[in-house]
Amino acid sequence: MKVKSAYIHIPFCVKICTYCDFNKYFIQNQPVDHYLDCLIKEMKMSKTRKLQTMFVGGGTPTALDVNQLEKLLKAINNIFTITGEYSFEANPDELTLEKLELLKRYGVNRLSMGVQTFNPKLLDVLGRSHKTEDIYSAVDNARAVGFESISLDLMYQLPQQSLEDFKESLDLALALDIDHISSYGLILEPQTQFYNMYRKGKLTMPNEDVGEAMYEYLIKRMNESEMHQYELSNFGKVGHESEHNKVYWKNEGYYGFGAGASGYVNGERYTNVNPVNHYIKKIENNERPVLHATKPTRTEQMEEEMFLGLRMNQGVSISRFHKKFDISINEIFGQTLSDLLNRGLIKQNNDYFSLTERGKVIGNEVFEAFLLSV
Repeated sequence: MKVKSAYIHIPFCVKICTYCDFNKYFIQNQPVDHYLDCLIKEMKMSKTRKLQTMFVGGGTPTALDVNQLEKLLKAINNIFTITGEYSFEANPDELTLEKLELLKRYGVNRLSMGVQTFNPKLLDVLGRSHKTEDIYSAVDNARAVGFESISLDLMYQLPQQSLEDFKESLDLALALDIDHISSYGLILEPQTQFYNMYRKGKLTMPNEDVGEAMYEYLIKRMNESEMHQYELSNFGKVGHESEHNKVYWKNEGYYGFGAGASGYVNGERYTNVNPVNHYIKKIENNERPVLHATKPTRTEQMEEEMFLGLRMNQGVSISRFHKKFDISINEIFGQTLSDLLNRGLIKQNNDYFSLTERGKVIGNEVFEAFLLSV
């Protein structure tokens, strides 16, 4: 398995959002510089140095100060040659001109901004650190500095959010000079403030019908725009699809660097240790900072090929499946494919099986049908 991509995790945030279950820590009093030293050391352990895509996420990478940010960017450039997409996650209020110029100077060519909503009331509910006006200034400044690929994240099915609220945020996003939108429905995850509030009866969520209506509107509105849907939750102008995320959906290899990061190398899926101090200790002891690693069985690999591939509009290639596993897709999943075709949840177009519009709305139900090991 050739590794052509890498994900770098910066687990620090200036503010902890109410809905977030990602591996993150309030940045104050954290050993940020020490962490960066260890992260750089881990990156140097990698065998492949020429990469097609790089994604720096978190947490919030832009929570780093200018000196820390330059230290990270300089190290990445010294260790790797990145020939294609180089993405950086950012909070709008942290994208100062100085940081934007730094990112551009070191070769970052795609920004992914965590906007979530344009509604001031909902930004407060989510515990976001930015204001609506920060979104506009961040996009304007990014364009002024010369960024040619800008993506915004938007969320729907939020507490206190109506269908009209979501429509307004989506319209405001599309009115901006941006190239890509990722939009996900909120899932209440354990270990989040929202989850605890919900369990105590202090949080009211939109019902499933409203959530479905929001997603259906999302697809309809995006189809009317300059952006096209290429994955269940992702939409981009021509030439602006997330090449890095396609590595995940195509079930290809990638490094994961940093505390709690996950990777897929030589057929092995691994997750690094977490929290930060445990990660630092492993690196200081010259150990590989892996918490657990597993090699998916052939059956699990075939399952992954289906439910990851079906996330993309293109779908799963029949010929690629045969080439990869040396067996016909129908021999393994024939009955499941037939059932889903009859229910109108998937369709076949020459070499590809893909989701129908109805299948997209209940995608998880479709994906579960391909679990052979249950």
